[in-house]
Amino acid sequence: MEVAAIVGTLIIVGVALVVLVIVGLIILLFARSWIKVARADEALVISGRKQKVQRTVAVRNADGTMGSQNETEESPVTVIVNGKSLVNPITQRFEIISLRSRQVLLNAEAQSLDNVTLNVDGVAIVKIGSDPVFVRRAAERFASQDKAIEQFTTEQLEGALRGIVATLSVVELMRERKKFSDQIALEVSQELAEQGLILDSFQIKGITDKVGYIQSLGAPEIQAKRQAAMIAQTNADRAINQKNIANNEANLVEQTALDTNTANASAEIGRARAQAEQAEQLARAQAEQAVLQQQAENKQAQLDADVKRVADAQKYEAQTRADADLYTREQSASAAAIEQVKQAEARTRIAEQQAEADKARAGGEAAAAEAKAQGDANALRAQANADSEARRLRATAEADAIRAEGEARAAAVEAEAKAIASNQEAFLSQRVLETLPSIMAEFAKGYAAIGNVSIIGGSAEDGASQVVGGDSAKALRSVFDSVNAATGLDIAAIIQGQAVGRGFGAGVAQASGSSAAAAKLSPAAQAGLDAAHAASND
Repeated sequence: MEVAAIVGTLIIVGVALVVLVIVGLIILLFARSWIKVARADEALVISGRKQKVQRTVAVRNADGTMGSQNETEESPVTVIVNGKSLVNPITQRFEIISLRSRQVLLNAEAQSLDNVTLNVDGVAIVKIGSDPVFVRRAAERFASQDKAIEQFTTEQLEGALRGIVATLSVVELMRERKKFSDQIALEVSQELAEQGLILDSFQIKGITDKVGYIQSLGAPEIQAKRQAAMIAQTNADRAINQKNIANNEANLVEQTALDTNTANASAEIGRARAQAEQAEQLARAQAEQAVLQQQAENKQAQLDADVKRVADAQKYEAQTRADADLYTREQSASAAAIEQVKQAEARTRIAEQQAEADKARAGGEAAAAEAKAQGDANALRAQANADSEARRLRATAEADAIRAEGEARAAAVEAEAKAIASNQEAFLSQRVLETLPSIMAEFAKGYAAIGNVSIIGGSAEDGASQVVGGDSAKALRSVFDSVNAATGLDIAAIIQGQAVGRGFGAGVAQASGSSAAAAKLSPAAQAGLDAAHAASND
C-alpha cells in the first residue's frame, strides 16, 4: 500500500510539473508577443496608451517681453526610444520607426542674381530626431510611409536652394560654397524640425551651367597662367641655350688647349723617338764595329798562325832534306873510304863543300819561303785591316745618316708644332696655297664636263671666252669668300703678297748679280720693293 501511494504521488507530481512547464511556455509565448523591443537606431511608438510630455510655449511677461514656459500635457501616443515596453495587442497598436541617417541627393535648376541658369548638385544627410517630441512629430506624418521622408526633404531643400541662389551671383556661389550651404541648412532646418526631422549636414557637390558661363569666368586667369607658363618656359629654354653656348665655348677652349698640348706632346714624343732611334742605331753600329774589329783581329791571328806554321813546315822539310842528303853522302863517303882511303880526303872535302853549298841553298830556299809566307801574311793583314776600316767607316756613315735623319725629323716636327702654336695664320695660309691647285683642278672639272656653250644675248664684243672667264672669276671669288668665311683667311691677299714677295726677291737677286742691273729694275720689281718697304715701315 505504501509503495502504491508513493508511486501515485510521484505520478501526480510529474503531471503537475508537466502542466506547469506547459503553462510557463504558454505564458512565455504570450509575453513574447506582447513585449516589444526597439533597436539602437529605432523608436517604439505605441498608439492607445497615453503619455505625459512637456512642451515649451511662448508667454508674454508682465513687462511686455516674450519668454518661454514649460507645460505638461498628455499625448495619446507613447514614444520609447532605444527601449522596450509591453504592448497589449487587443487595445494598443505599435509602430517601429527607424532613426537611421538618410542620404538625400538633389539636382536643382536655379537662376542666379546675374540671370544665369545653373544646375546645382547637392547631398544632404537627414534623420528623425531621437527626442520623443521629434519622434512623435515624425510618427504622425511618416509612420506608414517611410520613403516619403526623402521626397519631402528633397522638395524642401530644392525650394530653399532656388531661393538662395536667386540672391547670389555666380562668382559668389563659386567662391563661398560653405556660406551658401550654411544658408540653405539654416533656412530649411526649422521646416524640417516641424516634421520631426534633423538636417545633419548639407554640402554642394557641384555647380554647372549649359552655356559655359562658369568656364568662361576662369578663362582670363587660365590664359594668364598659361602665358606666364609659356614665358617661364621660354626663359628656361633661353637659359638652357645660354648655358649650352657657354659650355660649348668652354669645350672649344679646352679642345684648343688639348690640341696644342697634343701637338707639343707629339713633338716631344717625335724628338724622343728620334733620339732613341739614333741612340739605338749608334749602339748597333758600335756593336757591329766591335764585332768586325774582333773578327779582323781573329782573322789576323789565324793568318799569322797559318803563315808561321807553313814557314816552319817548309823550313823543317828543307832542313830534313839537307840532313838526309848529308847523311847519305857521309855514308857513301865512309863506305868509299874503306876502298879508297887515299881519295877519301879529296872526296870528303868535295862532299863537305857540296854539303855546305847544299846547306846554303837549303837555307836560302827556307829564307825565301819564310819571306814569301811573311809577305802573304802582311798582304792578308793589310786586306783585313782595309776591310775592317771600310766596314767601320760605312757603319759610322750609316749611324751619322740615321742620326741626321732623326734630328731632321724631330726638328721638322718641332718646327711644325711651333709654327702651328705661334703662327697659325701663316701655317694655314701655306696649307691653303698648297691645296689651291687641287681646288682649282676640281673647279675646272665642271667646265671639262661641258660639251658646247651657247651664249644668248650680250654685245658682239662679249665672246664665249670672256663670259666663261667672267663666270670662272665669279666662282673662284665665291670659293675665296667661302674660305675667308670658314677660316678667316683672305686668299686673294695671300696670293698678292706672294706675288709681291717673289717680285721683290727677283729684284734683289738681280741687284746682287750686278750693280748695273740694279739701276734697271723692271717696274713690277720696283713696285714690289716699294710695297715691301711700305709694309716694313708700317
